[in-house]
Amino acid sequence: MKRILPILAGMTLLAACATPTPYQAAEGSQWGFQESQIEANRFRVSFNGNSLTDRETVETYFLYRAAELTLEQGFDHFLVVQRATDVDSRVIGSGPDPFFRPGFGLYYSYYHPRWGWYGGGDPFWNDTNYREISRYEASAEILLGHGTKPDDANAFDARDVMSNLGPQIMRPGAS
Repeated sequence: MKRILPILAGMTLLAACATPTPYQAAEGSQWGFQESQIEANRFRVSFNGNSLTDRETVETYFLYRAAELTLEQGFDHFLVVQRATDVDSRVIGSGPDPFFRPGFGLYYSYYHPRWGWYGGGDPFWNDTNYREISRYEASAEILLGHGTKPDDANAFDARDVMSNLGPQIMRPGAS
């Protein structure tokens, strides 16, 4: 019984990580949206996705949160003043026995009379698989405004954004 509890806890943790980040606040987690007020009508907004959340989804959730925040604050449109999408990429390898000897399928040693003992993994039996894991974060400063949105490519009507992007938003617990 003592061994089963840690295994179940680990499986639960893996299952929680096996889905893309839903549209949610990042409270108690590093995945989701965050915002901070800079001035009365200026905010910093970001959305951070896990490794299963693609770049397009992260940017969509960011824009949706900016629109939602605009309406919550009683404004009509927002202007993206400064915007960035950052990526954190890593390459990981996994082999037939990743916990004890990662990347080696067959290990051998040989003796050379002049140089002594040598050993190494056989590259033809090395079953290491490599894959890249990427996590995206979209962030920007937004300036909120009243009335009709300005004629600017960086200006967005909050109601239009929510209406158009709303069907793409996956909330926690929804499937």
